[in-house]
Amino acid sequence: MTRVILLRHGEVEGIVPPRFRGRRDLDLSNLGRRQAQAAAARIARDWRPALIYSSPMRRCLDTALPLASRCGLEVASLADLNDLDFGDWQWLTHEEARSRAPALFERWLTHPQLVRFPGGESLQDLFARAANVLRLVLERHAGLTVVLVTHDSVTRALMLQVLGLPPSAYWSVAQDPCGVSEVTYEGERATVRLLNGTQHLAATGPG
Repeated sequence: MTRVILLRHGEVEGIVPPRFRGRRDLDLSNLGRRQAQAAAARIARDWRPALIYSSPMRRCLDTALPLASRCGLEVASLADLNDLDFGDWQWLTHEEARSRAPALFERWLTHPQLVRFPGGESLQDLFARAANVLRLVLERHAGLTVVLVTHDSVTRALMLQVLGLPPSAYWSVAQDPCGVSEVTYEGERATVRLLNGTQHLAATGPG
């Protein structure tokens, strides 16, 4: 059995109130660092991973490091786990994006599969990268438990592909900061065992 554990990075500026964070390289907040420690304790205890891959963004690498320390592992940076490239919309608030391009912003909320961000990516680009990640795990690490530390956008894309759902279903799944999801593969058959588990975050407290 191959096991894939998805871990979203911890809390950062720009989640509340929301901004298009994308490739802006942000540090974890104090809350985010506590969340990363709590997630590390749970994953190390419950799954004992053999490998850890992370987005190259600091917020993901810093979320991965406590887990790596507990498990005696290195963190491998993987470009395909990087956040969706929002291009010219990067770091805009939602209100700023709506004001700049109201029709495109509305399409993002209702038909995200039809959006290409100005100067950035589309969901089709994101899904291609997510497929590359799943292929890497299945072809190189069959039979192992692999942790992928990444972003909300990438966890959505990965989970939708596991479930056989199209990019139009993008808003149907989500993962909270330092939420954990688990997918197992027996041969080519994928099963979602856990989606956005957050019990380990109960004691992390407010920001």
